[in-house]
Amino acid sequence: MNTIPHWISGSPVAGTDTAPVFNPATGQEQARVVLGGAADVDAAVTAAAKAFETWSESSLTQRTQVMFNLRQLLVEHEEELGRIISAEHGKTVDDARGEITRGREVVEYACGLGDILKGSFSDQVSRGVDVHNFRQPLGVVAGITPFNFPAMVPLWMHPIAIATGNTFILKPSERDPSAANFIADLYQQAGLPDGVFNVVHGGKDAVDAILTHPGIQAVSFVGSTPIAKYVHEQATSHGKRVQALGGAKNHAVVLPDADLEFAANHITAGAYGSAGERCMAVSVAVAVGDAADALVEVLERKAHEVKVGPGDQPGTEMGPLVTKAAQERVENAVGTAAAQGATVVVDGRGLKIDGHEEGFFTGPSLLDHVTTEMAAYKEELFGPVLAIVRADSLDQAIDLINANPYGNGTALFTASGEAARRFQRRIKVGMIGINVPVPVPMSYYSFGGWKDSLIGDNPIHGPEGIRFYTRPKVVTTRWPQPTQQINAGFNFPTSS
Repeated sequence: MNTIPHWISGSPVAGTDTAPVFNPATGQEQARVVLGGAADVDAAVTAAAKAFETWSESSLTQRTQVMFNLRQLLVEHEEELGRIISAEHGKTVDDARGEITRGREVVEYACGLGDILKGSFSDQVSRGVDVHNFRQPLGVVAGITPFNFPAMVPLWMHPIAIATGNTFILKPSERDPSAANFIADLYQQAGLPDGVFNVVHGGKDAVDAILTHPGIQAVSFVGSTPIAKYVHEQATSHGKRVQALGGAKNHAVVLPDADLEFAANHITAGAYGSAGERCMAVSVAVAVGDAADALVEVLERKAHEVKVGPGDQPGTEMGPLVTKAAQERVENAVGTAAAQGATVVVDGRGLKIDGHEEGFFTGPSLLDHVTTEMAAYKEELFGPVLAIVRADSLDQAIDLINANPYGNGTALFTASGEAARRFQRRIKVGMIGINVPVPVPMSYYSFGGWKDSLIGDNPIHGPEGIRFYTRPKVVTTRWPQPTQQINAGFNFPTSS
C-alpha cells in the first residue's frame, strides 16, 4: 500500500507512525500517510531557514517567474490533480477542478506582485531630506489547512508567501494529504529552490510543534472556530503573526420579489455542492413573508433532483462525506432536528449507492420550520443539510443573522436595489452576495469573515495577504554636499 511521505528540502522524507487515508466513495483504506511531530517540523524549519537566506535575496523577477511556471503546470495537470482530490476527499472531479481554478487565481495574483509591491517616495520632505518605503519578507512561515479544500486553501497561502520572499511549511489535513505533495512536485518543476516549500504531515503533535517553534514567524490557519481560537492563542503567545479563519453558518435570505426558481437553483447548489463541506456553504435559507411556502416547494423538488454518487462518475453532482464519522454526525443531526420539532421535508439518511454500499454517502436533507433554538441552526453541521427559517420581514431576517455568532458569508435574493443596499450596509458579515449564493471574493480581494468566523484581524490572500507575509520599512535619507555643514539639533526633528 502506498505511503505518503513528508516533503522536506525538495525530497520525500519517510516516517515511522502512519494513519489510514480512505476513499470515501468505497469506504476502503487506499493509502497510509506519515504522521510527523516536533522533530519533523524542526527539520522542515531548518531547511526553510537555510533556503530563506538566498530566496529572500532573489530578484522579484525570479520569484514571479516561478509563479508563472507553477500557474502553467497547474493548468496542464488539472485533471490529474482533480482526480487525486476526488479520490481522497469524495467531491466530484468537476468540483475539484473548480477549487484548483480558484487556487490558481491566487497564483496569478502572485505573478503580478511587481506592481503591487511598489513602495512610495516623497521628495524633499525637509531641506535635502527624502523618504521612501518598501516591504520585506518575514522569514519561515507556515500554513495549517483543512480537508475540504486540499488544493485551494493552501494555494490561498503559499504563493503569496513565497512570491514575497518567505519560505513555507504546509501542514495539510491527514484525511486527504496527496494534493500537497503533488503541488510540492509542481513547485520543483517550476524551478523553486529546494527548501522554499516543505510539507509536514500529521495531527495535533505537528500542529503544536508549528505553533510553538521559535523559527516560524507566522502561521495561517483555516478550520473550525474552536481550533482557530486555539491556534490564535498559542501562536500569538509564542510571538507569531496569525491568520485564523474559523467556522460559519451562512444564511441566504429570499424575499417575496425574488425569482424563486433562480434562487432555489443557486441555494440548492450552494447547500449541497461538495456535500455541504464548505465554510461558505449555504446552510440556512431565510424565507421572508409570502416567499416561504413556495420556496420550500421548489427547494424540495430540487433536492430530490440532486444526483448523488462517486465523485469520479460522470453526471454526479454530489459525492460522499469525507469520513464515516462525518456521515454519522450529519445523519444524527437530521434525527435531532426532527426530535426538536423541525419538519423533515427531504430525508437524506440511509442512502446506499449501488456498487458503493460501504461508501460514506448521505443524501440531501431539507428541514423546514427550524428555529434559532434548534441544534440544526446553532451548530455548523458541515454536511448536505439545508435548514429553512421563516421571517416576517427583511429587517427581521437581518436581525436574525446579526444575532448569529458567525459572520462568514451571506446572500440575499431579491429584485429590489433598495433592499439589497439596506441588506449589505446593515448586515454584520464579512462576505456578501446579492443574488450570488457563495460569495467567495476574487484573488485580488481578501477572504475573511466577521465575529467567530475570523479570530484576530488578518484575512487571507489579496492585499491583506501581502501585508500579512511582509513588514514595512520607512527610510529617511539625506545626502549633504561634502562642503556643506548642517548643525545637529537636540530637539525632536521637524520637517522645516
